[in-house]
Amino acid sequence: MNEASQHYLIFETAGGFCGIAWNDVGVLRFQLPTKDASATERLLLRRLPNAQPGTPTSDIEQVVVQVKRYFSGEEIDFSGVTLDLGEQDEFFKRIYDAARQVTWGHTTTYGTLAKQLGAGPEAARDVGQAMAKNPVALIIPCHRVLAAGGKIGGFSAPGGSNSKARMLELEGVQLAPPKPVQQSLGF
Repeated sequence: MNEASQHYLIFETAGGFCGIAWNDVGVLRFQLPTKDASATERLLLRRLPNAQPGTPTSDIEQVVVQVKRYFSGEEIDFSGVTLDLGEQDEFFKRIYDAARQVTWGHTTTYGTLAKQLGAGPEAARDVGQAMAKNPVALIIPCHRVLAAGGKIGGFSAPGGSNSKARMLELEGVQLAPPKPVQQSLGF
């Protein structure tokens, strides 16, 4: 691929500064928000060191608008966004396709996704690795894939599993049981 064709944009959302990188095919990378535009840019360029700042195409501009709306709490479906995942393992591609079917406000588990793909429970680890290496977090909604028992699991984005929990809460997913109304006395 011609590296000169990689472009990126850093933009602000209600959740912080996000980054998106693209080429002539589609979105290459998406950087979840940090509090600082230069930190977001550093994280994005760590993976795409030859990308250059660019003016978004109309398709990329549309994704940026959708991301801003998402972080403002609006239900957004990113499943139609065109991606360029490059040279990916075939099983990872299948995992990513399956993960893209998990819609707003819903979750699945690593094991369930593996089973859905016709693989045994041992493939749950592969699903977890695919989620950890997801180059376009949010667009491929890895935050909606949980560990066994509905536990939050890991999250390789800035803020780790706290960011994952905040994104799920934004979508109305309740991870922890509600706090009791009356606190017990410490006797």
